[in-house]
Amino acid sequence: MSQFDMMEKDTVITATPKDDIIGSASKKTAHSFTEENPRGILHRAFSVFLFDESTGELLLQQRASTKITFPNVWTNTCCSHQLHGMDPPEVDTIKDIESGTVIGAKRAAIRKLDHELGIPPSEISIDGFKYLTRLHYWAADTVTHGPKSEWGEHEIDYVLFYTVPNKESITLNYHADEVDDIKWLTKWELVEMLKDENLIFSPWFFLIAQKWLIPEGGWWDNLEKTMNTDKHCDFENIYAFDPPVEHFGGMGDAGPLYAEL
Repeated sequence: MSQFDMMEKDTVITATPKDDIIGSASKKTAHSFTEENPRGILHRAFSVFLFDESTGELLLQQRASTKITFPNVWTNTCCSHQLHGMDPPEVDTIKDIESGTVIGAKRAAIRKLDHELGIPPSEISIDGFKYLTRLHYWAADTVTHGPKSEWGEHEIDYVLFYTVPNKESITLNYHADEVDDIKWLTKWELVEMLKDENLIFSPWFFLIAQKWLIPEGGWWDNLEKTMNTDKHCDFENIYAFDPPVEHFGGMGDAGPLYAEL
């Protein structure tokens, strides 16, 4: 199935800014930035950060050049969408969110870790995910498609951490139509990588990294505490951000909407 076929076939879960479910829409419709919908349609998503416990390294991926939205960008381990109409279901209720279980987002994460990176579902325990919080962001894909881009993201993103004992404990066989490259790196290697002006990073990963991941005392500094306590968990609030300024614009000329990072 081609990337365009998946854009038509996959049905995302649409929501209000408070994350109340409205209904569903095709991935294509939700990601279309138009004059009528300058930021597309708000929908649920998830971002997985997978770490090697033995080294503290994070697994990054470079999205495939053939992806329709945000091709070639470096980003967190896996980022995609909970889908409507899946079996088992990927829809989380208010109770699921308030309790921090978010079983729907975790099911979607297992499905996409297999689809993108070739990690067999048998190697990922649904109970091993740590749900931390949600962020609400939008971004026009102007870096790839130009200032009048017809594509972008507008998501309530569920952030999930996962640790493995070491790199050898999981199978990685990434799919070329989804991923161009992968890289394990330490926090300080990521800090240096983010300074490289020759590289492009996904706006959602950039926001998460700058807000929570790499600051001193942040989520990455003590993975054991992050994974085994609720110190960094916030199941109540949804943090809203505008993207980096290079992702303003699109077909609807979208400008600032939320708080600066």
